[in-house]
Amino acid sequence: MPFLSKLARRAKLQYFLGQLPKDARILEVGCADGWFGEHAVRHGWTDLTGIDILQPAAPLPHAFVHGDINDWQALGLAANSFDAIVAFEVIEHGDFYEALAALLKPGGKLMVTTPVPHMDWLCRVMERAGVNQRRSSPHTHLIYLKDLPDSFALQRSYVKGGVSQWGVFERVPL
Repeated sequence: MPFLSKLARRAKLQYFLGQLPKDARILEVGCADGWFGEHAVRHGWTDLTGIDILQPAAPLPHAFVHGDINDWQALGLAANSFDAIVAFEVIEHGDFYEALAALLKPGGKLMVTTPVPHMDWLCRVMERAGVNQRRSSPHTHLIYLKDLPDSFALQRSYVKGGVSQWGVFERVPL
């Protein structure tokens, strides 16, 4: 794991999990190897589900759904059923907002990290230099967090290291 990715993971765990009660029903979109969920379960969060288009290399310590979040109904997920959705370095890879809004309870939290669009070139440089984790697919949907759809109300956002946006949104009742 590249050095900057390790630092970012630790900071994300502290910042985002610190805002969620231990009994929150959490969906992690793009859970990959399960690092976030593993930490959450080990530290007392009790209701976590991961979803990813790739099967994890090893079993996860929590529920896992294999598939595309946009197919949530066919995958057996229920509308308005999650208190929080975590999507770290995911929203830049596709249009997932309708699915995220459908799955999140009104008033629930959407927690995201994504590259700052005009700094994505620097992310590529850091990836090639081996100091940051390589992207899993092209960044075809880079967006400034202020431009997320109206179904999500921005509560707070930060730019970290000049290249990463971190945001917490509340799902607006439709």
